[in-house]
Amino acid sequence: MKLVVIPCGKSKIWDKNPGADPQKARDAYTSAYFNVNRQYADSRHCDWMIVSPKYGFMRPGFVIPSNYDVTFESQSPDPISVRELKRQVEKREMSSYDQITVLGGRGYVETVREAFSNTKANIEAPFVGHRMGEQMGMIKKALRDESRQGGKA
Repeated sequence: MKLVVIPCGKSKIWDKNPGADPQKARDAYTSAYFNVNRQYADSRHCDWMIVSPKYGFMRPGFVIPSNYDVTFESQSPDPISVRELKRQVEKREMSSYDQITVLGGRGYVETVREAFSNTKANIEAPFVGHRMGEQMGMIKKALRDESRQGGKA
């Protein structure tokens, strides 16, 4: 089974609309970077999740109650621990994924690698090592190329 894991984003719907109701994770994040990553995940025709420093692994339909500002880089407020992410992998039976594609920066990729370290999953990070803008360009090009080839992922 295949899984794509994408990073959440700092920009959220509540930044522009503070009175917004709780939102599904797929709709809560509003940055161009998140949206490109989401398009890539959708194009894989497999399961995908968002990884958040506050909530950990979230299915796209997970409801986020309100705005938050937690990062893996900063230890305050407390980001979710790798130990808790590993517990999520086990509890949610995510160890059944044998192929995982992780998008995002090196920090997100390494966090996901650690979370799945007790599984047999093959983890790839095709865009790691590139700056955010470069990643976006590479993803957009991959999506265009696939579209020209009839949507083969």
